[in-house]
Amino acid sequence: MEQVQEPIESAEERVEAAAELPAELKAVIEAAIYITDEPLSAEQIAGAVEQPLEQVKAVLDQLVTEYAAPDRGLSVREIAGGYKMATKPEHHESIRKFVKKLQAPLKLSLAALETLAVVAYKQPITAPEIMDIRGVQGAGVLKTLLDRKLVAAAGRKDVLGKPILYKTTREFLIQFGLSSLAELPTLKEFEELGRLALSEPEDLEAPATEAQAPAEAPAQSPAENGNEQQEDQPQADA
Repeated sequence: MEQVQEPIESAEERVEAAAELPAELKAVIEAAIYITDEPLSAEQIAGAVEQPLEQVKAVLDQLVTEYAAPDRGLSVREIAGGYKMATKPEHHESIRKFVKKLQAPLKLSLAALETLAVVAYKQPITAPEIMDIRGVQGAGVLKTLLDRKLVAAAGRKDVLGKPILYKTTREFLIQFGLSSLAELPTLKEFEELGRLALSEPEDLEAPATEAQAPAEAPAQSPAENGNEQQEDQPQADA
């Protein structure tokens, strides 16, 4: 005779049961709570992950218990019938001070991005060489990149006048999410992206052009035809 599993009632029992569930299920539920702004109910999560409601509740209880530990800066709490991840109230003042000291998001002009791209692909490079490639003066733009610590001096070039060489910095890698300069797209990849960008509009327009059959022009009398030809001819200046 098949045994019917009794429902898990207490939170303590559910936490113990969650320890036996697949780790992947716990990871997915944790990530779901993290990315959503509104509290997620256990029923919503169970429907999304297609798992029994009791198992989902067991994982949620386990997460609530683990995040309640003093060494965790975040908490998973039950709010308005759902579960939400947030910073702990006791850390709010410290976090507020930290946020105030953060730098503003990186914003660069088109000229600065062009100059930065030249330095990234041609480094080490001098200011006159950058100017030759871009075709415009760029001393002010280069100073901006230096102030933002995106480029830095890399010695001097052994030519007449010994101009300063410039290279990208570690801050450049951080801001653009690169582990090394080897992850920069190649110029060939840029060309392929450019060709794709140009070909996509043509591909989209082609079906519409084929779908529309050219309408037959109505027959015109010789008089009407002559009038149109006269209108097409440019008028002589008086």
